[in-house]
Amino acid sequence: MPLITLNKLTKKYQSTEVIRQIDLTMEDNEFTVFVGPSGCGKSTTLRMIAGLETVTDGTIEMDGKCISDLEPIDRDIAMVFQDYALYPHMDVFKNMSFALRLAKHPKDDIKKRVTEVAEMLGLKEYLYRKPAELSGGQRQRVAMGRALVRNSSTLLMDEPLSNLDAKLRGQMRAELAMMSKNIKKNIIYVTHDQIEAMTLADRIVVMKDGYIQQHGTPRELFEKPSNKFVAGFIGMPPMNFLQLTVEKINDKFYALGENIKFELPHLSTAKSLPQTPEAIIGIRPSALTPGSDSDIENAITFTINVNEYIGTQSVLISEVQGQRFMVEVDSLHDFKVGKTVRFKVDPKDIYVFDKDTEEAIY
Repeated sequence: MPLITLNKLTKKYQSTEVIRQIDLTMEDNEFTVFVGPSGCGKSTTLRMIAGLETVTDGTIEMDGKCISDLEPIDRDIAMVFQDYALYPHMDVFKNMSFALRLAKHPKDDIKKRVTEVAEMLGLKEYLYRKPAELSGGQRQRVAMGRALVRNSSTLLMDEPLSNLDAKLRGQMRAELAMMSKNIKKNIIYVTHDQIEAMTLADRIVVMKDGYIQQHGTPRELFEKPSNKFVAGFIGMPPMNFLQLTVEKINDKFYALGENIKFELPHLSTAKSLPQTPEAIIGIRPSALTPGSDSDIENAITFTINVNEYIGTQSVLISEVQGQRFMVEVDSLHDFKVGKTVRFKVDPKDIYVFDKDTEEAIY
């Protein structure tokens, strides 16, 4: 499979720059997921790779060969669209084989390839049904199958699960993860859903305002976010943030606020220190555990405003220093709304971000 490289890739609409000189290499057989909020540029980047959008500046390369000016049909790429784009008057077999028939492949070859892919996707018994006779999940499989029968080296997927309900989306996500291990192709996938990104990707590319904020494995992005945006976007429930004052007391660094004193042991060995006396402290909801009155340092007290029961877990929602603050707890704990509680955190689980740049200090 080819190595795909984006070199200073830029896209402008008149004077508005929507993709800003991004550099990225996608390894062969890698499942790469672009994720970010609406308008971040992820779908535009995908469409430039597909050849559906022109490149303003920079290049797209496959195995060192520039493909920026090639027509979509000449790029050895197949694409699955968000809205499936199935022909309603054609049955599943004809929808899946459309590109092969257009390219005048031998009939026996077409039948063999469509049958193989249909079997892999669980569509064999539906080959002669029309899209209107299929469920949403089955139609999505047909759209995937149509792309797979082309046997292109790279498969592009633009929010393919977003039209499905929550239960079916979870089921299709699992099926897609299993399928990706079998087809041995480069997959480039776009979604706004960070859970999809975390569960599917070999590597995630987080975008905001046309820039790549960070790229790496799901674990790298969760455990070592490069900035506040990535820290708040990756992980569910999202990371809590507090703006506190950083002080050095008896050779130890602390983050201080009203009734808050967090030790910051990693700050002593950090490559850089906050540029101002204040810093942004980040704590994941799962890093907090029930504390007691004897926990003075590395603890926080708040009143529960909402208790979201979700089965084995509950999410407690409150407000600390005017900011929404969440804690994920085992639902065996019976925390009542209106109750004032105290939670503690291990200092090693505290993140520090520069107040001005929002870049991670550690």
